[in-house]
Amino acid sequence: MGIDFGQRRTGVALSDPTATLASPLTTLQRRTGKRPPLKQLEALARTHEVVQIVVGLPLDLHGRETAWCREVQSAGDELARRLRVPVGYVDERFTSVRAGRIVREIGLPREVRSRKDRVDRVAAAIILQGWLDSGGETERSTPHADRPPEDPGNGGDRA
Repeated sequence: MGIDFGQRRTGVALSDPTATLASPLTTLQRRTGKRPPLKQLEALARTHEVVQIVVGLPLDLHGRETAWCREVQSAGDELARRLRVPVGYVDERFTSVRAGRIVREIGLPREVRSRKDRVDRVAAAIILQGWLDSGGETERSTPHADRPPEDPGNGGDRA
């Protein structure tokens, strides 16, 4: 499962069972000042039998971690703890820009809210696809102590 945490929206993507192709799934809303939608993410992960979480790490333009990175890592670590699956963090710089271009290029409706929702879930798919293409390389990884990382090539599980 790929996740693009945002302060207002959280994009979610899933891989196919062979861990080859990432696809946008949904966008979850977050009210200003409220916690990330961990319960909804947990429910989605359980429904889709997720065995790995990949979270976009919002580094600054120079590749340094920010206060927002720490919040994202905290949410990702908590979700991994709840699900008892490993979590990896990948550089997400410019994924929203790339996702916005993709959404515009394929000619989806211009309604602002629905376009932003689509951009967020496409950004999550870009994050996850990059991780899949790299063979599971991450900036930082936190395996859950109670469960060893799964073999992504087992055919039935999803990242």
